[in-house]
Amino acid sequence: MKGILDRIEDGRYAVILVEAEKLELILPFDCLPTGSHINSWFTIDAENRQLSIILDEETSLIKNQQTEELMDRLRMRKKGSRFKRK
Repeated sequence: MKGILDRIEDGRYAVILVEAEKLELILPFDCLPTGSHINSWFTIDAENRQLSIILDEETSLIKNQQTEELMDRLRMRKKGSRFKRK
């Protein structure tokens, strides 16, 4: 399953959202792979009551690019709307 690091609480706990499973995982931040930060994506497996969390850099990059493109379109729409008002 895929999850995104939504936030870090109290500087110690990572909150990972797993939308497909409608889960919110809360675990110590130091259990995450090196390089993890807010909006990082992970591949998460649970076998034999053990969690395996792998940083998914490719998904993180793709999602970040999609977000930037959406923000650019919204900024352009906002700039354009300013000239249409009277």
